[in-house]
Amino acid sequence: MTKLLEWISVTSAAFAVWYSLIGGYVKHPFIEQNMNLIIISPIIFVILFGLYAVTVVLFRVFTFNNCEDAAKELQAEILEAKKDLHDLGLRW
Repeated sequence: MTKLLEWISVTSAAFAVWYSLIGGYVKHPFIEQNMNLIIISPIIFVILFGLYAVTVVLFRVFTFNNCEDAAKELQAEILEAKKDLHDLGLRW
């Protein structure tokens, strides 16, 4: 199962539950007392998902590993490629 299919499945299940609450298919005094909160709950979930996404991105940026050895090796390969191109007659 791909991630897209997982997200679509969870979103459609949550939407089905929300729609059944909004549509009045489920009757309970607690639901009737908190109908305003149930109506705006998708907006709250989108805001919470945005906060989660920002937190994950910032955490992964701050904990990103630097590979100094790989950077030096790459710079050496770039210099070698420039030298090879220069020897073949390519000038820039």
